[in-house]
Amino acid sequence: MLRKSSFAWVTVLLTAATMAPAQQKKRVAVMNFDYATVQSNVAAIFNTNQDIGKGISDMLVDRLVSSGAYSVIERKALDKIMAEQNFSNSDRADANSAAKLGRLLGANVIIVGSITQFGRDDKSVGVGGGAFGGFGSKYGLGGVGKKNAKAVVVLTARLVNVDTGEILASASGKGESKRSGMNLLGAGGGNGGGGGGDVNMNSSNFANTIIGEAVNEAVNDLSAKLVQDAGTLPTQVVTIDGLVADASGGQLVLNVGKNKGVKVGDKLEVRHTGRVITDPATGKVLRRMDSPIGTVTITDVDDTSSVGTFSGSTPAKTGDRVKSPE
Repeated sequence: MLRKSSFAWVTVLLTAATMAPAQQKKRVAVMNFDYATVQSNVAAIFNTNQDIGKGISDMLVDRLVSSGAYSVIERKALDKIMAEQNFSNSDRADANSAAKLGRLLGANVIIVGSITQFGRDDKSVGVGGGAFGGFGSKYGLGGVGKKNAKAVVVLTARLVNVDTGEILASASGKGESKRSGMNLLGAGGGNGGGGGGDVNMNSSNFANTIIGEAVNEAVNDLSAKLVQDAGTLPTQVVTIDGLVADASGGQLVLNVGKNKGVKVGDKLEVRHTGRVITDPATGKVLRRMDSPIGTVTITDVDDTSSVGTFSGSTPAKTGDRVKSPE
């Protein structure tokens, strides 16, 4: 169960065939999990350093998408923003850095996670390393161990407010393999080899290993808790305010896109810009005397722009204002 501070409940009225009210899904992004605490264990198990944090993040995204409880931001969009912001592995567990990325992605919250346990459930010392060499043997992970052991994986996740960097809630997931063996990458009973190379944690081959069993159980446990309490998280109210960049017939191109929270299917007001009233002392804009002329329904969106179909009695023109309905 998530530990909660004071959460607001926000109910929105969605347009549907039945015109029934429904709760808006929370828009989330999932960071690559930090695995610095268990990196030596990872290197011992796989005979090389593997980015298990990315693998576990991908698995969690799959579970959350399948649940339907969240609107999950595409992995490609997150990777692109991370590359543009020079986001480093050391930033994975930093709430403030994650919140910045979340704002750029138009997320309500961003999930930051850590892997706190990854390996055997005992501290027995292996004798000989097999494919893992002497390095693996000192962790009791490869070769001929003194006794069989189960695999245990523990994950923690924090849900971060993208506006403030505040940690809204936390959850944990734990998984333990049903089988035991002297080699966690084997199929049980010490069978199977380790060796190097990249590992696909979503593959059936990995899922069938002893450590794979524990990983799947831990991710399932964590995702179930996140899904269970999805409704208690605050929904960020996205207010869209932009301009018509091009008006051609009944189609409008707007200067706002995904980065400002625009989504396909959104219906925005279109307004002719009239007088702008400013404070004579400060020059601050007090009011815009706009007049509504119709609506635009979004049909296509990229990061910085969007396209929609206009409906109204007066033709729209370049420079008209578009905004969320009041």
